[in-house]
Amino acid sequence: MKTYIIKKPVVTEKSLALANSQNIYTFEVDRRANKNQIVEAVESLFGVKVLRINTIHGYKSVKKTGKKRMPSVINPKKKALVKLKEGQTIDLFDLGGSK
Repeated sequence: MKTYIIKKPVVTEKSLALANSQNIYTFEVDRRANKNQIVEAVESLFGVKVLRINTIHGYKSVKKTGKKRMPSVINPKKKALVKLKEGQTIDLFDLGGSK
């Protein structure tokens, strides 16, 4: 079950800046997972100590795509901002080019 909780890391300019400056890493997670399950999954998968976690719930939206501009539903997403213990890092977010 732990492998299904974390779907993928969110790698954007803002998330990389948070990872480099404040040691906060961003993941897309399963919408049904609670904070305790997310903490367990991050600690077991990456072998780090989590200090704090914030979650963000997205909402579904409708976007018109295609030649006939047919509406399609974009499924909602849930993100988790995970703050790690000082001195610990996750290698997925290390893209080189940092200080």
